[in-house]
Order: sequence, then C-alpha cells, then structure tokens
Amino acid sequence: MLLPLWQRVTIWLVCLAGLIVAAPNAFYQRVETANDARAEIARGITGDDIRADAALWPTWLPHGLVNLGLDLRGGAHLLAEVQVADVYEQRMEGLWPEVRDALVADRDSVGPIQREEDGPKDELRVRVARADGVARALDIVRGLAQPVASLTAVGAKDLDVRADNQTIIVTLSEAERAASDDRTVNQALEIVRRRIDEAGTREPNIVREGADRILIQVPGVGSAEEVIGLIGQTAQLTFHSVVGRTTNPNDPPGPGNIILPSQDEGGVYYVVERTPVVGGDDLVDAQPTFDQNGRPAVSFRFNPHGARIFGEYTANNIGSPFAIVLDDKVVSAPVINSAIPGGSGIITGSFSIEESTQLSIVLRAGALPAELTFIEQRTIGPELGQDSIDAGKLAGIIGFAGVVVYMVLSYGLVFGMIANIALGLNVVLLIALMSMIGGTLTLPGIAGIVLTMGMAVDANVLIYERAREKLLAKHPPNRAMSLGYDLASSAIWDANITTLISAGIMFSLGSGPIRGFAVTLGIGIFTTVFTAVFVSRVMTAAWMNWRKPQSIVL
Repeated sequence: MLLPLWQRVTIWLVCLAGLIVAAPNAFYQRVETANDARAEIARGITGDDIRADAALWPTWLPHGLVNLGLDLRGGAHLLAEVQVADVYEQRMEGLWPEVRDALVADRDSVGPIQREEDGPKDELRVRVARADGVARALDIVRGLAQPVASLTAVGAKDLDVRADNQTIIVTLSEAERAASDDRTVNQALEIVRRRIDEAGTREPNIVREGADRILIQVPGVGSAEEVIGLIGQTAQLTFHSVVGRTTNPNDPPGPGNIILPSQDEGGVYYVVERTPVVGGDDLVDAQPTFDQNGRPAVSFRFNPHGARIFGEYTANNIGSPFAIVLDDKVVSAPVINSAIPGGSGIITGSFSIEESTQLSIVLRAGALPAELTFIEQRTIGPELGQDSIDAGKLAGIIGFAGVVVYMVLSYGLVFGMIANIALGLNVVLLIALMSMIGGTLTLPGIAGIVLTMGMAVDANVLIYERAREKLLAKHPPNRAMSLGYDLASSAIWDANITTLISAGIMFSLGSGPIRGFAVTLGIGIFTTVFTAVFVSRVMTAAWMNWRKPQSIVL
C-alpha cells in the first residue's frame, strides 16, 4: 500500500505549506496590526508608531489571515433604502435643455415657449404660445424619446408625452421607471462599495436586498454612525453660473434659477442657474491637498469631456463668478481670472484634514444617484464578537476532543491517532486555504468547520470498517489496510461530491451567514478528501512498513 516516492513527497510538502500559510492566524492580533500599518505606509502615511507596528511581523513570512465576519469581530449593520424617485426629477432637469433647444429650433410652428415651474417634480411642463402648434410640439418632443435600455421592455420608449391645453407634459414611461430604478439601485450599490473600500475597511458585506434596499455590514468599525457618515452623503458636485447674491432665501430667483445657501458664509445665499455647466459625472479624480495658504482643500480633475466644457466656459466668462456646489450648498464662488483648459482645479473652504480626506473619498468614488434612507442600523460591539469567538473555540475544542477519544477507543491507539493527526491537518489546511483566498469566517462558518471534523472522521470510519472486514476474511494486515483504502475511496468521493453540490447551492442561493457556512463547508470537503484518502494512507503505510505487524486489531 506504499505510495510512490514522488506522491509521498508531494503530500508532505502540501501539509508543510499548509502549516506555514495557516501559522499567521496563531498570531492574529500581531499580524493584523502589521498588515494595517503596511497598508497605511502604502497610502503615504508614515510615523514612528506606524513603522514600529509594521515591524511586528516579518515581511518574508506569509501574512494572510482569515478575515473575521461581523458576528465575530463586531462592527456596523445597516439597511439602506434608495430613494429611486429622486432620479425622476434629475432626469427631467437634464431633459429640459434638449426639449428647449428642439422647440426653439421650430419656433415658427410652435411660437415662444416657457417652462412651467409648478406641478409635480417628476414632470417637465412646457407651455407653447400657439394653440395650433401643440400637435407639432408633441411630435418634436416625442421624437426625443429613446428605446428603454432593458431586456424586459423591448420596443418601449423612455418618455411619455402628452398635452394639457397648450402645455406639453413630459414624464418617464413606466418601463423606463422600472429600468431606472434597477440601474439606480445597482449604481448606488457599487458606489457604496467603492466608498467603503476606499476608506480601507476590511471585508465588508454589501449586497442588494429586494427592489430598492442595500444591506451593508462592515466589520471592525466603531459604530454605525461612522459608516453612515462615510456613505450617507450624496456628494453631488456641480458647477453653476452665478446670477447674484442675496441674504433673503425667499427672494424670487427668476426663471431657470435657484437659490442655494453658502456653506461657509452664514446668512448668504447665491442665485445660480438651475442647469449646471458641468457635473460630477465627469469627475475622474479627487485628492486631499492644501491651498496656497496651507489650509486643507480638495483638488479635482475632469475627464476630457468635462475638461472641454469647463475650459470653454471659463474662457468665455473671465471676470464672472461661478459657484462650486456640493450637495446643494455653495462651497465657494470664485471669480474666473483666466481660462482653465486642463480640467483641474481646487475646492477650498473651512475643511479640517479629516473632512478634506473624507470629501475626496466620496467624490472619487462617485456621487450617489439618489439619497439613501437608513431604515435599520445596529452596532455590534467587539465584546459580543469576542464572546462568539470564544464560544466557537470551545465548540471546536469539545468537538475535536470528542472525536479524538472516540477514534482511539474504537480503533486503537495507533490507527485512532493516525486518524486524529489527519483530522488536525485537515483543519490546518482549511484555515490555510481560507487565508489564501481572503475568505471571511463567521459564526456559521465555525459550525461548518466543526461539521468538517465529523465528515473527516466519517471517511476514516469507512476505511477502517472496510479493512476490518478484510481482516475477518483472513487477509494479511498490510493487504487488509490497502484494500480498506481502495474500497472506501469511491464511497468517500461520492459522499463528499454530494455534500459539495449542497454547499454550492447554499452559496449561490443564500446570503450572509448561509454563504459563510457554505464556504467553509465547501473548502472542508476538499481538505477532508485529501487528508482522509492521501495523508492518513501515507502515515498508515509508513507505520505498517516500519513495524511489519503480523496481526492488527481494529
């Protein structure tokens, strides 16, 4: 039953590699501190304390860790609802210049036009002067409609256009609203993920739930409010032409204008054009910096499209102020002294270093397409997570000890301990693989590890029972053990493949804790087969060749 030399060497090298890769988890706190310090150094943050933390673990040793989930580490649990209806108003605002230009181009047929400001926010209402031009105006605006970009609405148009006397009313079609809602939630999901990733948090769980909700779980943060502060901002950066200033927010702004408060000047309001010159969609980078007076600021850079528009606007409006608007507040309103053709600039204000850093993160990650309303928020303290870890450790130790005792009592000291050593290597290899892939361990994941122990023992029980049958049939010990491994292998493979299929179904259809259980169970299947079929066979063969027993008792 002795395997070829190259197979034996390969098996022991795999076990040795698993021990080395899993070793950092035995020094979890130290390795994690060193990893965090090195990440800060990579971002340009230095200091004696950071360098000292980075030196806690040698760089030449493996430093991958099993990430701890929210239930083990503590952190923030949030459920956010995306206000998808906000996008309808934005779409109408963006559509107005296109409708205006199209109708003005055919003024001889429709006459002068005027936008009506009253009415629902999700409608665009345009009044045409000539009653006999309403039909022509309807045809022109309907010609602006585009096919809905959705597989479930093939052939549908994105705009509904109707007339009420001499008023043309434009709304999004039902098909477009459904497609827009789906795009908005997916976009918000991606931006939330990017903002949290930019902040350096470890292994967040961010998934869509239902039609318009996002589940956000961030391990390791101090509170849910900290996460809300990072992702709750809309961070909509736009640049507007300034019409004037006022101290009375109730002054009529004039057609096509809006009044926005100043962020830094108390009691001061700016009258700006409603339609921005350029928006945050064209922003490609934002970084914290300092202005010429050494105060914290944020630099920004546009893509070529935004840079061209920004350059043309500044070239044509030298000497005029323009407003930098962030989340409906005027951050600053500088005067254009010269053209800015490069598409880059700087936002100054009363920022702290932390505020400028956070603002750069949310701008760089992109603007949320709609407001998030947090309908559920919980902070899970690290003490509760530590209790879960301690309970999981205790369950694992009790399970392992019970298996060790059972195997020794059932199959004797030698073969029982061979099975137990293989079981220990099984757990080590499982942890090593999770460290390599950056897997997240949750409390259900610990249950998966405990279940893996039982499955690994099942494999050894099958092998030993088959060998026992051959011993009763008067086969020599060496032959009986060899046949035990050969005959049990197919049953072991079949049992583990069906369990692997179950784990795959749980992972694909489940979420959160179910997925954590499925991951550890799936990885445990591979390590179980390897240790039960190969590792224990190598150890058994080595003992049999060394002792050459004339009889064995199973």
